[in-house]
Amino acid sequence: MTLEISTGAVVYRKNKGKIEYLLEQSATSHFWGFPKGHVEGNETDQEAAEREIREETGLNVHVDTNDFREVDEYPLANGNQKRTIIYLAEVQGNPKLIKQDVEISHLDWFNYEDARTTLTYETLKLILKKANNYLIGK
Repeated sequence: MTLEISTGAVVYRKNKGKIEYLLEQSATSHFWGFPKGHVEGNETDQEAAEREIREETGLNVHVDTNDFREVDEYPLANGNQKRTIIYLAEVQGNPKLIKQDVEISHLDWFNYEDARTTLTYETLKLILKKANNYLIGK
């Protein structure tokens, strides 16, 4: 069994005093989730997450690996194990989103309730809930 490691972030912004979350729909599996991808070479989690977010959304963000960290681990159909490490990344203002068409079919901002409803997997909904609670408590 091989362990595949991905990293990404709950990308958020503050819009008119409310927190909004960036979700993307995969063009290949059609599930909704957070921007993320495989760690390549000698990249750190932070470098990989920032690169993947830039490639998938067009956003240049700083991924905060210090305070919030959640891990989603599950078996893959090919017999491998997948570990995805999710951090937080705040977007300032309202920059233009540029989706990576090959991998992403939809990309949009959602308020907490709509994001929770839109996310496909329960584990991601739990990560969103933890992130939202963390951000509200800051």
